[in-house]
Amino acid sequence: MSDKPEDTGRSTSGYEPAASPYDQPTERLGQGAGGQSVPRTDDDLDAGSSRTAHPTEKLPSYETAPAYTAPGSTREPAYDDSATRAIPVAGASAAPVDVEPEARIVPEKRGTLDLGLLILRVSVGAIVLVHGLQKLTGWFDGPGLSGFQEIVAGAGYDQARLLSILGAVGEVAGGALLILGLATPLAGAAVVAVMINAWLVRQVAEPGLQFFAPSGVEYETLLVLAAAAIILTGPGRIAVDGGRGWARRPFIGSFLALAIGVGGAAALWIFLNGADPFA
Repeated sequence: MSDKPEDTGRSTSGYEPAASPYDQPTERLGQGAGGQSVPRTDDDLDAGSSRTAHPTEKLPSYETAPAYTAPGSTREPAYDDSATRAIPVAGASAAPVDVEPEARIVPEKRGTLDLGLLILRVSVGAIVLVHGLQKLTGWFDGPGLSGFQEIVAGAGYDQARLLSILGAVGEVAGGALLILGLATPLAGAAVVAVMINAWLVRQVAEPGLQFFAPSGVEYETLLVLAAAAIILTGPGRIAVDGGRGWARRPFIGSFLALAIGVGGAAALWIFLNGADPFA
């Protein structure tokens, strides 16, 4: 026999030991309070639940970026065209709208227009320049400045000395600028003003309307209309002014220059001569 007392599972005091949840822990993990089973997986968490998922549980999915397509590949190019779609604003339709690509700038085709304008401009400018040099310097068998002054005074103008200088300088400067294609609207306006007054002087010299040469005004009429056409069309690209937009596609400025030429000629005749050219 052993002196060790036999372990009977009972206390010496005669009471049974209190049951502890830690006596058999592996047998109590399967149940929770009230006999319910403890969830072990994610499916067990959602099973039998009537609640809806929180927004944080519904994560949006994103498409992966398209792979790069090497040049020469038969696959479709891997690019996203969303940048070409308009972003909808508040109150507008949410449907994406395709943005039209920018129109390609096509070089302007003018054909022989610039060459024709060059011929017209140089021809008119050269004729006016030669006539101006005749009056200003006496070249080409011209009357010179003193002789031109007498012609102006005989035509009935006041301030004949001043007008003879202005007329001769206007023809020389206007003709030279037309040849160069420089300040073309102003040069054309000067030629228009001088030629209108020459038209009126010649018309006054013969009673009634005279048109045909040598005593008529057909020559002056042709120069006035040619100078007006150059003002309205511009000098073209073959000119000093050729790089300017108003020189290739004139509009409002040309009408203004033409009005200055016609108005200046009318003012000179009305205030410094005043005769009726059609009497």
